[in-house]
Order: sequence, then C-alpha cells, then structure tokens
Amino acid sequence: MTRIDFHTNVGDSLLYACRLVRKAYQAGTQAVVLAEPQRLRAFDEMLWTFSPLDFVPHCMAENTNAAQTPVVLAADLERAPHHGVLLNLGAAVPQQFARFERLLEVVGNAPEELAAGRDRYRFYRDRGYTLNNYRQGA
Repeated sequence: MTRIDFHTNVGDSLLYACRLVRKAYQAGTQAVVLAEPQRLRAFDEMLWTFSPLDFVPHCMAENTNAAQTPVVLAADLERAPHHGVLLNLGAAVPQQFARFERLLEVVGNAPEELAAGRDRYRFYRDRGYTLNNYRQGA
C-alpha cells in the first residue's frame, strides 16, 4: 500500500517542495512531481533558483531523457518513468497514485491550497490509507 505523507503549514509550497525534492535526490531516490502545467512551470523555474549551491537534475516527463533523470516533472502520470516517490503539487488526488511506493502531499497556507488539501486528506482517509502528518512551524 502506498505510504502517504502530508506536509502542512509549509508557507510557500513550491519552495518547500524544492527542498523535499533536493532531499530525495541527495538520498538517491527518484521522484515524479505532479502539478497543473502553469504550476509545474513555476516549480521548474524555482528548482533552478531556490539554492545557489544546489543542483537538482530534472526534466519534463516528455523529455527523451526522463527515464534517466532523477526528478521528473509531469502534468499527468501517463508518462511517469519512475514509481518510487510522487510529490503532488496539484489540487486533485492523482488518479494513479497507488502505482507509487510513496506519495508526498504538500499543502501551503493559501486558502485554496488548504481547502484542496483537506479534500485530498479525506479522500485517502476514507479509503483506509494510513496518513502521516508533518506540520511545519508547529
């Protein structure tokens, strides 16, 4: 069964997600980051600039090198080459999340992110998943 971790009260969810992806990369773990196209572009840009001393190799799922790239950015999971860690930055429950060993849900402080995060939390809970909660700044 997929392990599901909720990271809440994170402030800037994209910046926090950059740190999570960096941590996964440094641990040698492959990750897929899922989001809507516009949010994915913003995350892609932030991965290049969030830390002047770190480089996190990443590309879009459509890239021919995606299977060899540690971090893959995807607007849907049809082309996801890895099934270890899925980091969801989207508003909806990923349709194919159960293919992954681990799902990271990042919930920022914006009202729309909080509402969508609560909906996703209820969805997983109601289906019997054990949910791990990591509240930042608490």
